[in-house]
Amino acid sequence: MKALIFAAGKGTRLKPFTDHHPKALAKVNGIPLLERNINYLKSFGIKDFVINIHHFGDQIVDFLNKNDNFGCKIEISDETNELLETGGGLIFARNFLDHGEDFLIMNADILTNININELVKYHKKIKDFATLAVSDRESSRKLLFNDEMVLRGWLNVQTGEQRLAEFNKGFKALAFSGVHCINPVIFEKIKRTGKFSVMEEYLDLMQTEHIHGFVHDSILIDVGRPESVTEAEKYFK
Repeated sequence: MKALIFAAGKGTRLKPFTDHHPKALAKVNGIPLLERNINYLKSFGIKDFVINIHHFGDQIVDFLNKNDNFGCKIEISDETNELLETGGGLIFARNFLDHGEDFLIMNADILTNININELVKYHKKIKDFATLAVSDRESSRKLLFNDEMVLRGWLNVQTGEQRLAEFNKGFKALAFSGVHCINPVIFEKIKRTGKFSVMEEYLDLMQTEHIHGFVHDSILIDVGRPESVTEAEKYFK
């Protein structure tokens, strides 16, 4: 299976580090996030990667070259000219991914021990075009799922704003984990072009399509702020 790692973002919450470096090279216990996530996915047999770059992208390319791509095949989706966010970045990388096989997407600034094999197994069993890893944890935004774990809405916890595919009948509110398993048929379903969030597309598609959530209780830390680096260092040695 191929994996797309989103490493293009500016990482403004990780300043001052990201004033001079890409967030994907921020270190947890001395090891850059990108290295940790490549090795994490390698532990499940994934050795074929696409990595998108924008902010200090040359540093990521140099880092990969110096480490011989960690023994993997790595292709670079170069967004140097324009940062396209997650949805635009996915479309921009289509040539690397649209080959009839399911693939994985992961944010570079997430550290987790989700069992990828279980996620993929669940995805293949339900035969959706998108399966989102989610968990019951604190988050300012939640996804809403029905009893069959089909995506039916989105909630801003702080403001109470909701986007719903139907009346909220006691939906489960779960936080997205930044890891999703995708079938390339998604490229035929996405309507937006240019710069956009893939989550916006999911929230449109939930009106007519089944998008399932995969619930996990694994460790998951969004290493987006300096204090979350300290938190991550407790769990990822």
